[in-house]
This record gives sequence, C-alpha cells and structure tokens, in this order.
Amino acid sequence: MKLYKKDPAFYGKVFTIAIPIALQSLISIGVNMLDTIMVGKLGENSLSATSLANSFISIYHIFCMGLGMGASVLVSRYWGMKSSVSEDKSIVGESANAGHALKQTVALMLRITLILASLFALATLFFPGTLMKMYTPDAEIIRLGSVYFKYSVITYFFLGTSLVSTIVLRSVGEVRFPLLVSIGAFFVNLGANYIFIFGKLGAPRMEVAGAALGTLIARIFEATLILFYLFVVDKRIAFKVKDLFMKTSSLIGEYIRISIPVLISDAILALGSNSVAMVIGRLGATFVAANAITAVTQQLSTVVIQGVSQAGAIVTGQTLGTGNKEKTMEQGWLFLGLGFGLGAISALFIMIAKNPIISFYSDVSAETQTIAGQLMVAISIIIIFQATNSIMTKGVLRGGGDTKVLMLADNIFLWAVAIPLGILAGFVLHLPAFWIYVCLKSDQIIKTFWCVIRLQSGKWIKKISTGKH
Repeated sequence: MKLYKKDPAFYGKVFTIAIPIALQSLISIGVNMLDTIMVGKLGENSLSATSLANSFISIYHIFCMGLGMGASVLVSRYWGMKSSVSEDKSIVGESANAGHALKQTVALMLRITLILASLFALATLFFPGTLMKMYTPDAEIIRLGSVYFKYSVITYFFLGTSLVSTIVLRSVGEVRFPLLVSIGAFFVNLGANYIFIFGKLGAPRMEVAGAALGTLIARIFEATLILFYLFVVDKRIAFKVKDLFMKTSSLIGEYIRISIPVLISDAILALGSNSVAMVIGRLGATFVAANAITAVTQQLSTVVIQGVSQAGAIVTGQTLGTGNKEKTMEQGWLFLGLGFGLGAISALFIMIAKNPIISFYSDVSAETQTIAGQLMVAISIIIIFQATNSIMTKGVLRGGGDTKVLMLADNIFLWAVAIPLGILAGFVLHLPAFWIYVCLKSDQIIKTFWCVIRLQSGKWIKKISTGKH
C-alpha cells in the first residue's frame, strides 16, 4: 500500500477537519504558555506549584479526552451511517436508528463527564495538600499548589462538558464554532490573568490564586457558548437538554464495548503521565520548571499532529459508516505517511525554536535553561515516533473500533517498558536529563512499529451496531 498518493479530496477533507482543531489546540496551548510566563514572573516556586497542580487537573482533562474520543468513534460511525442511508429512501429506518444511537451516545458521554467532574472536584476540595504531596515534598510548593486548587474546584464541570461537547461536534463536521469560542476564551483568560495575578484595574493582587481564577473564568465562558450551541443551535446531532434524560439502555452494551476502553486506556495513560511528573517532581524545582517550559514547546510542535489524529478517527469512522472497507484500508496507509512527514517537520520546528522559546523565561536560573535545552533535543527525536503512532492509535485504529486492543497495547508499552526505564534512569543511574526523557518516552518508539504491523493485518476494522431500537 502507498504512504502517499495524489488524492486532493482525501487530503482536503483531512485538513479541513484537522486545521481548525489544530488552531484550537494552539490557542489552548497559548493560554497555558501565558499562564506559565505570567506565573514565572512570581518565581520558580510559583511556577512549579501551578505546573504540578495542573498535572493533577490534566488527569481529568485526559479522562474527558478519552470520554470524548471514545464517543467520537461511535458518533462519526453513526453520522456516516445516517448520511449514507438517508440518501436511500428504502432504508430510512436505518437512518433513524443511527440518529437515535448518536443522541444516546452524547447523553451517556455527558452523564459520565459530570460524574467524573464531581469526583475530581471533591478530591481537590478536601485533599489539596495530599494531592500536591504526590508530586513534590517541598512544603512551599505544596502550599502554593493548594491555593491554586482552592480556586479550581468547580473548573472541572466547565472544562469537561465543553471539551467532550466540542469533540462530538467535530465528529459531525462542526469545527469552526468551537475554534471561534477558543479564540474568545484566549482573550478572556489573558485579561483575567493580567487583572488577578498582578492586581490590576483595582483588583487585589492574587498571584497563584489569580492564575487559577483567570482559568476558571475562561472555562465558564467557553462552556456556556459550546453548550448553548449544542443544545440550541446545532441541527446535525439535534441534541436538546431533555435528551440528557433519555433512555440509553439499548446502547449501553455497544457504548461500553467501544467507548469505555478508550476512557480506560487514556485514564491509565494519564496516570502514567503523572508518574512521569512524579519522577520529575522529585528531581528538584529546577527540573520541574525546565519540564514546564518544554511541555509547552512540545505541545506547540504537535498541534497539527493532534488535529490530524482526530481527523483520522473521524474520517475513518465516517468512511466505515458508508460500508467501504477497502477505501478505509487505503486511507489508513495514507495517514501513516502523514504521521512520518508531520513528525519530521515537528522535529525540525523544535530544534529551530528551542533557544528563542527558552529565552522567553529570563527569570529562571541558568541551570533550568540548560536542562530545558537538553529536554528539547530529546523531544525532537521522540516526536517523529510519537507523531506516527499518535495518528495511528488515536486516529485510524481507534476510528476503526479497535479500542480494546489499543487499550492493552498503549498501557503494556507504557507500564512495562517506559516508566521502569525512566525510574531506573532518574533514581538509580542518575543520568542526564536527555536520557531520562528518552527512557520515559521509549514506549513511543516501540508502539510505532507495532502500529505498522496492526494496520497491515486489517484486524483493526470492527463492526459497530446502533443497538436495539
């Protein structure tokens, strides 16, 4: 099979979906980068505290991504079924079934999101110090992180519902409105941060607490607009507030089979990512601060990759929804080629941008800047493999419904290889930052080769039903 061919329709469809997603991710990263730079002006302890507190909040974020992407596998497939069968008037009943199953999927997704938000909010409210101690033994960083948590308790509800709703809207082709909302949220967050972190326009100087409050205000703004669009404006899914309470028993079995493995996989991966944060958190405040700088850089370099990954899941699901397996296989190889190409471009971007980006953080120590440089070189190597397997695992293979096998593969490679090697490199061998990072990300290399084998087998294409109606 070809990794590239002249197919303007395919690449046009992919990037029509991917570019708005990438721009939205870029804006979100810009918000995080502004937070980092602004809080960095308060010192390394404040920067480390917000970074580590957000490591816990990111667990919920990844859970929601898992929920949203798991639902997206079903939504894109049902949308493909609905669109194709509605053209044939003799099978309108199938279109109705697909439309009903689509609504059931969204209802189940939102219910689980709200349950998870409640659990994370309670943990943040009652155990902020305990949560911070998972990442660092430093008393001052724990204190500052606890302050950040205090103002983040209800953020989960707005973050989660807007995130999962955005993902399902993308799955039916609505990518522009969420992008516009993100642009608005960026400016809301920028203004709120400036006012509350530094005490401008008559507001009290809240420092770390101001950063958390600014984020909360931006999340409220974002969720209000996205949910209004989903419940009132959108005509594709046609989901209403009353549908939150609809019966979903007929689809629960299919939802659990396809969507829940994505949630479990991403949840365990989130714990793995936080294990990485715990390793880094115990290597000192300078290492933590350096990692905060490089994390933003890595996110910047992968925005298009993330967009293509989500486009891969959507395009694959929609194509399979029409029943065309041969075309799906062909597209799978083209996505693999995109992964290699985008990974190489991202690696080049990191090497060019690393020094200018590090120079933005003039208030951190020279040691922190040196470690950040080492980490960026490591990232530039790993990103080639990460780009390729991300487009495959989070995109094509997931879109094909291969969620159970992916759940196993993702976590076996992470927990059996990457984390043990990272702990060995950091705590036993005390290797330089470059090698610690390479060890912690070694699963990305192994997974890339596995993805090629899995793609070639064709076993990743699974049948998905609309349940019993």
